[in-house]
Amino acid sequence: MKEIYLDSNATTCVLPAAVAAARQAMEQGYGNPSSTHATGLQAKAMMDGVRRRASGLLGVGDGRLMFNSGATEGIQTAVLSALCALRERRDAGKRIGSLLLYGATEHKAVPESLAHWNRLLGLNLEVRKLPVDAQGRHDLQALDALIGDAAMLCTMAANNETGVVSDLSAIAQLLQERGADAYWMVDCVQALGKLKLNLAATRIDYAPFSGHKLYAPKGIGMLYVRAGAPFTPLMMGGGQEAGLRSGTENMAGIAALGAVLAALDDGKTFRSHADLASFREQLVASLEQAFPGIVFNMPFDLSLPTTLNFSVPGLSSKELLDLFDAARVRVSSGSACSAAKALPSYVLEAMHVPQWRASSAIRLSFGPLIDAATVSAACARIERCGEALRSSCLLPSALAPSPQDGIIQLSVDGQCTWLLSDAASASCVVIDPAAALVPRLAAFIRCQHLALRAIVHTTAPADHGAARLALLQELQIEQVGHVDIDGELALGQQRLRRIECGATHVYLLEQRFAFIGNLAPAALTPLLDAALLTQDTVLCASGDDGSICGTVREGEAAASALQLDAAGLPAFLRQHPDAILVDVREAYEHAACAGTVFEGCEVRSVPLSRLAGQVAAWLQQPQRPLVFFCRSGNRSARAAACLRRLGHGAAWQLDGGMAMAEATRHPLAIAA
Repeated sequence: MKEIYLDSNATTCVLPAAVAAARQAMEQGYGNPSSTHATGLQAKAMMDGVRRRASGLLGVGDGRLMFNSGATEGIQTAVLSALCALRERRDAGKRIGSLLLYGATEHKAVPESLAHWNRLLGLNLEVRKLPVDAQGRHDLQALDALIGDAAMLCTMAANNETGVVSDLSAIAQLLQERGADAYWMVDCVQALGKLKLNLAATRIDYAPFSGHKLYAPKGIGMLYVRAGAPFTPLMMGGGQEAGLRSGTENMAGIAALGAVLAALDDGKTFRSHADLASFREQLVASLEQAFPGIVFNMPFDLSLPTTLNFSVPGLSSKELLDLFDAARVRVSSGSACSAAKALPSYVLEAMHVPQWRASSAIRLSFGPLIDAATVSAACARIERCGEALRSSCLLPSALAPSPQDGIIQLSVDGQCTWLLSDAASASCVVIDPAAALVPRLAAFIRCQHLALRAIVHTTAPADHGAARLALLQELQIEQVGHVDIDGELALGQQRLRRIECGATHVYLLEQRFAFIGNLAPAALTPLLDAALLTQDTVLCASGDDGSICGTVREGEAAASALQLDAAGLPAFLRQHPDAILVDVREAYEHAACAGTVFEGCEVRSVPLSRLAGQVAAWLQQPQRPLVFFCRSGNRSARAAACLRRLGHGAAWQLDGGMAMAEATRHPLAIAA
């Protein structure tokens, strides 16, 4: 399947006309615009023409517009200019405000720039957040109370995570009514090509822009400075850009940006606001069909039509990212995340949305170049993603489930919950339930039509049993008989035994698995002596430190995985014909894909959440090569490191995962 890119608020592809313009500038218009000969004059004419077009589109009027490397440089320059002027005013004995105000949902470049230059210039003003309301707009009442003490105010035209459009007119009116003389910077990065701008008609002092958010290359941007606003160059040297920004201009970037601005000017290349709003409606309908209970984290009537920010109950942002990526739909998390834990979005936290939404948000964004065919294809794949989740029992489904047997590991916030499922007896046991995983557990148990035999804890739960009670209520089960097991419980043909080990209950599934809570392997010696477990019993802990599982015999073996890159994989497989390729992606990712992953190779699917159940079998052949892979290489690295740590000497991982194999157009990789 062809990739569908829906992450345009992060960056965009380059407009073909912009590529052609950049190439022409590099091949033919390569002159230095500071040179006075004909070649230099031609380059200068091109640059001046792009500036005139940009000035007209943005309504610059008597203001200044300089080319630079992008919005971060523009923000730095604006902040430096304002703060230098403030220091000069203070040194001259004039009153300045005590606050450097910035919107709580601003890009991180803004508060970090304020703090940086405030410190270096010795102003020692207070850098303070301006709160936003539940819709993500600046709190005008709070601004009214603070504006009299503000030396500089930084807001944005539209938010990069939610697409919420700021009420700049109301802010300007408030500044005027209060007679505030604070310098005002407005981040216009997401506004270019999406909002009508007439900067000279506003109170705005500084407005940074970045070309790569609207089909220009990275490394080219602009900064607007209002006529009469103070200015201090960030870069000094040869006096380029009329002394505003030294350094030889990026002529290829300027030419490419000029092509994008020309496309904006012609009124034909880019979709209208109405078209974009219609596309958003289609995407919303498919998202609501795919993900029951979906919550959108932005008000539609106050947001750009090109941005959707949403959360799905019971699903983390990482799981949704993996799912969309498997379907070759590129979206992004609304927050920074790692393999272990997703950090909440500070933008959504500022809007006071519930914590689960701030931690699991997804941003879907597209640019005005998108067409109807792409939107229709995206909708079909989004709906396929929903079907994939239903087939994996992560969403309610009327379909008959495919029996899923074995041991499942679920992790959240450093905690592990284990689910023991026996398909033959249609029964299950939950060990150490975490409250955040209750919806997931309940959905799986209902979907698989399993009888919940017991909910057990290895140690006294910190939540005093709240998660256990919530799971019982979710499944509409009476609590009696479902709290713990009395010594032993038959789970199909297997026995689950409870053994006291100090303050911890150890649960043994035969001699193959031991659920040990937070015990160290060394504390299990009495159980070894009593032959209740062996050196090779797989140990499953209640804490998630990234190690997945362990064994008693775990020693000093190297825990780091052996690395393979996509280019070296074919030779490796020829050299090791007995090697096993192991895909550790989850079942819902497979269901969202089309086709196989590696052509002509035997691939075994062992999701990371089920890896513990397979470890013992692999350890019986410790020299047979295992090559783990996943989407990006993070999960496969964990799997390979786990096997290496447990003594498997030939556990490898595909560095960079399928993403790198695909990027290098490796012949083994098939677009999934």
